Amino acid sequence: MLKQRVITALVLAPLALIAILFLPLRGFELCIGLIVVLGAWEWGNLMGLKTRPGKAIYTVLVAAICTLLAYLVPVQQIWVQGQLTSVYLAILAVAALWWTMVLLMILAYPRYTAVWRNSRSMRGLFGMLTLVPTWVAIVTLRTQLYDVDTLYGASLIFYVLGIVWAADIGAFFIGVKFGRHKLRPNVSPGKTLEGLLGGVAASFAIIGFAALHYQVNASMIWSHLFIGGLTVAVSALGDLNESMFKRCVGCKDSGTLLPGHGGILDRIDSLTAAFPIFALCYVLWMT
Repeated sequence: MLKQRVITALVLAPLALIAILFLPLRGFELCIGLIVVLGAWEWGNLMGLKTRPGKAIYTVLVAAICTLLAYLVPVQQIWVQGQLTSVYLAILAVAALWWTMVLLMILAYPRYTAVWRNSRSMRGLFGMLTLVPTWVAIVTLRTQLYDVDTLYGASLIFYVLGIVWAADIGAFFIGVKFGRHKLRPNVSPGKTLEGLLGGVAASFAIIGFAALHYQVNASMIWSHLFIGGLTVAVSALGDLNESMFKRCVGCKDSGTLLPGHGGILDRIDSLTAAFPIFALCYVLWMT
């Protein structure tokens, strides 16, 4: 298993770097869209869809939404005079409401789940609210200031990846060593409060460096720290959200697309929450 994980990571890491740094914007949109579409296929498992045609229909629907957005808002019009297009801003705002709802669902679980647990259409809607804003957020960040600096948006994406991965690593080691208080045992028995706090603390090394590097104004430094900390905290919701839906359908992994890692969703669950929230905060307070 470990060998498979290492090989898969060694293959995927260079591909991710190439996509973020070197793909043209339209190609980058398509690349992130492919990841989202694969995630939609796996979300069919979380909906309880057993047949390939059923999962294919749901996957095509998610792909059609992203394609329509790309058609309605060409990459050159995502940012106009430093302002994000209202369509994408509205989607990011809806995503913030969705993740607030997820927090309430996780806190209440397993109570009050009958409404959505027994409704495939509602779980399908939840998948769209999780996946489509992720695509919008990543494309939003990548296209920011592209005409001025083609790599500025890439640096924003690497920043989010860095703080979320640092949080995951910190949470794992602190949780294993010091974890005593379960975060939400009904949702994910392995997650602890100590692990969450350890993950946030680990990520603050990157957050603090970025705050000092990009801003000299004291108030903006505190904004960086707040937004970075919020992004990391919300990333835990992405992990717990997928765990909650997997528990509902009784599966361990979302899929088998990545040898040794499980499915696509198992790798990006934290990012599905982190990217939309960070992008919204960036648009509202950092542009």
